[in-house]
Amino acid sequence: MSGFSPEWLALREPADHRARNESVRDAALAHLACKPSPRLVDLGCGSGSNLRALAPHLPDGQIWRLVDADPLLLHAARAALTLWADRAEPGQGGALDLWREGKRIEVRFEEADLARDLDAVLDRPADLITAAAFFDLVAPEWLTLFCSGLVARRLPLFTVLTYDGFERWTPPHGADAAILAAFHAHQTSDKGFGQAAGPGAFALMERAFRDAGWRVTTGESPWRLSAETQAPLIAALAQGAAGAVAETGLAPPAEVASWRDARRVAQACEIGHRDLFAAPGD
Repeated sequence: MSGFSPEWLALREPADHRARNESVRDAALAHLACKPSPRLVDLGCGSGSNLRALAPHLPDGQIWRLVDADPLLLHAARAALTLWADRAEPGQGGALDLWREGKRIEVRFEEADLARDLDAVLDRPADLITAAAFFDLVAPEWLTLFCSGLVARRLPLFTVLTYDGFERWTPPHGADAAILAAFHAHQTSDKGFGQAAGPGAFALMERAFRDAGWRVTTGESPWRLSAETQAPLIAALAQGAAGAVAETGLAPPAEVASWRDARRVAQACEIGHRDLFAAPGD
């Protein structure tokens, strides 16, 4: 899976961090409270935003394994984390040792195709599997295998910012419903794992873990964006969504262009996401 630039990930990171659901995060942190040096695996890590959001809430001595199929994003993650840290030094075997606000964080970078190498990634020791804005991009069949793999290994999951399909733009536009329907069609196209689950991913995961008898905590984590403070992100969202819709051919080009031009200067928008923490029930 590819197509996410470091520039796009940097633009969205502040909104991602603000949107995270604190109750779901706290459930994950409570699970890790008895781990003096928690080991976390971040799937589809991008440029390391998930680590930067969660690490400040974890204890000293945390150990991260960042996994992505894109070597350019892994390089961007190493560079961004080096700048984010108060101090950074090369570690053993290509790791990066960071110090941030008095905490030591060990980071390892792993290039892996999760569509093919999932078992190899999950078979290594971990206390928590995590991911951000990832699971709506994978196929339902892959997601079912992933959830069953975590259950079999008793590996807890903390995932944030899974797109749930809700969007509201201000002011309204006559093409909003048609554009959103076409965008959802694009969301379920192949992103490297087969036909993607799109907005249905979250419900599939929640059901899989509840059916397994696991403890599940969920919560909303919407982007609520205002042109006063997030105009560049709103404009980028409009441009990206219009481009995706154009690829489907499900809306007339003139309608797509009109919607894009109006939405690039929208006053506000809300994009729905949901967070989930799941762990064995006993």
